[in-house]
Amino acid sequence: MPLIECTLIEGYDADTRRLVSERLTDAACSAIGASPEFVIVTIKEVAPENYMRGRSQKTPAPAPLQPDEIVKKFLISMQDRRLDDAQKWLADGAQMIFPDGQCFTDLSDLVAWTRTRYQSVSKTFERIETAFKGQDASVYCYGTLHGIWLDGRHFENIRFIDRFGISNGKITHQEVWNDLAQAEVLKIERD
Repeated sequence: MPLIECTLIEGYDADTRRLVSERLTDAACSAIGASPEFVIVTIKEVAPENYMRGRSQKTPAPAPLQPDEIVKKFLISMQDRRLDDAQKWLADGAQMIFPDGQCFTDLSDLVAWTRTRYQSVSKTFERIETAFKGQDASVYCYGTLHGIWLDGRHFENIRFIDRFGISNGKITHQEVWNDLAQAEVLKIERD
């Protein structure tokens, strides 16, 4: 039964401390095979006046926005066509790769391409998972798409998976897999 003790400078909110505990638990589970219910994490807090690094006292920096939240903000901005807001979440040179190898580095080009496929599309998230490697992260979104085809007919329950690379609080790349093309073929066959 692993016991992990963590010392933090006072000032982090309860959600951040909980997140640290959860991530330490996950690290122990993946590294040594422990079951989560057997991993004990304790956090001790040190008053700022009792904390010094580099010969100077420090205060905690604000916790960064988590990668899954960055992805949600980006996707909601894209869904609502608030491209300026969405752009804020992209790193310089970010690539967005869609089915059929369509690669975009500019959001307006991406939106122009989507207008040849459908009138609108929205995502229903079933699951969002984050994997970390140091400060970088991969975020996977799973769920279904619903929206309106170019001819005005509605579609729903079309599977999708998006994979995002996050570095320094920005999206560096997005890879998209979905069944839209297959659903469109089935729609044409029914006509």
